[in-house]
Amino acid sequence: MAFHRPAVASNVLSIATLALAAGLQLGLFSAEHPVLPVRIALALLAITLVFASVFAALRHAEIIAHRLGEPYGTLVLTFAVTVIEVSLIVAMMLHGDNNPTLARESVFSTVMIICGGVVGFCLTFGGLRHRQQELKRQGTNAYLAVLTALAVLTLVLPNYTLTGGQGAFSHAQLAFVGVLSVLLYGSFVYAQMGLQKDDFIEELTRPEPGRHRKSEDGIAANVLFLFVGLFGVVLLAEAIAVNVEDALEALDVKQADAIAGAFIATLALMPEALAAFRASLNNELQRSLNIALGSTCATIGLTIPAVAAASMILGKELTLGLSPGDTVLLLLVLAVSMISFGTGRTTFLTGLVHLVVFSAYVFLIFFP
Repeated sequence: MAFHRPAVASNVLSIATLALAAGLQLGLFSAEHPVLPVRIALALLAITLVFASVFAALRHAEIIAHRLGEPYGTLVLTFAVTVIEVSLIVAMMLHGDNNPTLARESVFSTVMIICGGVVGFCLTFGGLRHRQQELKRQGTNAYLAVLTALAVLTLVLPNYTLTGGQGAFSHAQLAFVGVLSVLLYGSFVYAQMGLQKDDFIEELTRPEPGRHRKSEDGIAANVLFLFVGLFGVVLLAEAIAVNVEDALEALDVKQADAIAGAFIATLALMPEALAAFRASLNNELQRSLNIALGSTCATIGLTIPAVAAASMILGKELTLGLSPGDTVLLLLVLAVSMISFGTGRTTFLTGLVHLVVFSAYVFLIFFP
């Protein structure tokens, strides 16, 4: 078998990330080292390894995706990223004082970053390169239907129930919505992999014969190093996210929970955002949307039930209902998405509309 430097580099990064994370978790060295230069060096090393490992994970996930084909390859990447986000949210829930709005902000940030930012960049630059791009309306509309139902049920409905507190579900309501979310997302994945599979596949997404043949020979190794890298990313990102939360509290920053949620979402979504952008530039718009919208559906459909279960088991308060301003942004980005994909074609102007909504979201985080 040929010796591939990129593959070796990706594997080394994955192992190094896991090694540093294990050392921190086992107490071999501390992120709160008393010597300031050592503490700074460890923090910079952790951040560098996390970002590098995310790119390495993307490489492994794309190789697996090409081997498995669509939609199975996209689902592998989606589930992997969701694991990162769930782990980060639960870790920060266990850290320090209870932060009841962290899960809400992370999920809301995911929807806004994907449907506003990632989709906006994909459509804008894909449109500039190819003038206009086509998509499959049946599959895309299915994504939007599931996404809208999950988002409204989990992020808007809590503000209008009577049993729980403001913006919160009672335990019975939380369990009910959590089960509904899992069932709806599970049904969607079943449809995507079964009879409706063709609704999510375009001919351009099918790999050419012989493409990635050498990399595909080591599919088991790619799966192994994907999970090694992601496990290391989860453990290291936990330490980084906790430090970010502590720093925001120390600086008494307004909307610290919104900033922390956006940070978690951005970190977790990087592999999928890059994969979606590459697919759009390659004129594979449906695959791009499968990755982007699929990650959003998975985030709500799997993260909310996991966080709900953790909240009830640990006795942590959980507030899911959005503020009025965030509710408007959520409904706006969902409405724009429905209109954008309604014709089956997109242009760079379509992407600019999404980026305008995303810009409003970012601006209002820092200037509420």
